[in-house]
Amino acid sequence: MKAVFILCDTMNRRMLDIYNKERQNTAQMPNLNRLAKKGVVFENHWCGSAPCMPARKDLMTGRLNFLEKPWGAIEPFEHTLQTVLGAHGVHTMMYSDHSHYLIPGGENYTKGFTAWEVFRGQEGDPWCVRPGRNGILPEARPEGYKGEYSESEAENRKRLKTEADYPSVKTLSSAARWLEENHEADRFLLWAEAFDPHEPYDVPQEYIHMYETDYTGLDVNHPDYQPNIFTEEETQHLKNRCKALMSMTDKYIGEILDVLDRHDMWKDTMVIFTTDHGFHLGEHGYMAKNYMAPYNEVFHIPLIIAAPGVKAGRSRALTQNIDIMPTLLEFFKIHEKFPYPLHGKSLAPVLNGKLEQVRDGVIFGYFGKQTAYTDGTYVYMRAAEDESNRPLHLYTAVPSILRQYLGGGDGIAEKDYDKIEMGRFLPWTKYPVYKIPADIVVFKNPSQEFSRRSDYNKDTLLFYLTEDYEQERPVSDEKLEKIYIQKLRQCMLAHDALPEQLERLGI
Repeated sequence: MKAVFILCDTMNRRMLDIYNKERQNTAQMPNLNRLAKKGVVFENHWCGSAPCMPARKDLMTGRLNFLEKPWGAIEPFEHTLQTVLGAHGVHTMMYSDHSHYLIPGGENYTKGFTAWEVFRGQEGDPWCVRPGRNGILPEARPEGYKGEYSESEAENRKRLKTEADYPSVKTLSSAARWLEENHEADRFLLWAEAFDPHEPYDVPQEYIHMYETDYTGLDVNHPDYQPNIFTEEETQHLKNRCKALMSMTDKYIGEILDVLDRHDMWKDTMVIFTTDHGFHLGEHGYMAKNYMAPYNEVFHIPLIIAAPGVKAGRSRALTQNIDIMPTLLEFFKIHEKFPYPLHGKSLAPVLNGKLEQVRDGVIFGYFGKQTAYTDGTYVYMRAAEDESNRPLHLYTAVPSILRQYLGGGDGIAEKDYDKIEMGRFLPWTKYPVYKIPADIVVFKNPSQEFSRRSDYNKDTLLFYLTEDYEQERPVSDEKLEKIYIQKLRQCMLAHDALPEQLERLGI
């Protein structure tokens, strides 16, 4: 048996034909549509932990992590999908252009893969930025520029001379070539992970022309992480650039599917497609992700699974990316005994038509912000009870966050070291971890900052998905909210939430 896992970063569900029945503002993605015709399209699939690395941690460990820590490493006591597969003789190969695997906060994610390659040059990957006459170049934002900007991103963009130069093209084409060369092998997992269509929306002009030909405004391509500052015309241009990048990404997903077709690999190969999270492009007045409430635009995400003997169709089962690990382990007939409970459920019973659901509800969110629950009918977002956002601690054995280590004056001041404890604080493992008060952490990524409850995260919200999928009309119903408080609480406890998280939310 073989498996191909395709992960595309920031793939917006609402821009996919397979989910948008009216096909309004959707991207042209014939190859993803082609995969959907071969597999099961999951309509109720939700991100658990966000953003990028927390979502990958969910995928690789089968456990939600956003209630214990923000962006950070795979812990030394966690058993990853790739490590377990390798221990049972399954070859694992990763191709990616996600540069966060190579920096602080990305430790141990590649560990366990039999082989792996990460292509450089996406976004602000500090790969080839040049020095100035006096050493480090200052960030010289061009006059009139709107959006995120960095010298390293500008340098990376200069290297994009042809379509083949784009890191995601290298990633997916390399994965297709590897599959072609190894299609006769058995018991392998190919992990093909494109950073696109994550911003910036760098893409050859021919793809942009698929969506617009007469735009004459400011050519913006990288939304910044704040409420929308772009004009209506610029916002539509950003959406068009996003769809253009989705279409280019789809072209190279097609190369992988071509190999599967050419060698009739569908008869013994499971193929999974999903994303880590979505992205706001003007909805609710926002751009980007992280700092706002956990709306559908980010947390309701696509999932397609095709597998031998599985009838194509659609499923309403409540699923999350924590389910990918146990599903793949069952596919490879691996029955691992873990020293702790997995949160994920194998989706094999749903794929085989034996069950319609594997759970009653799911929780999701960003560390230190609202915690959300859905049963597929309502979404309930519970905010911290007060502005202090306390009690809240980070629990980790590897004290790093995005681009920072929590020490040496980077993230935590030396005067606060005595506030850090170490012990066996997590009830599901005996491994000692640091217990770090959230208010002593200086996170240099302001969109993910959690020292206090922000104005963007102060509201507790309840939405009825059937009549208000866009989440524009919060429901005010005290009796109904009490029901969903209990559902949220029980689901949090089922996912090993520490008592302090319940206290922080006032439940």
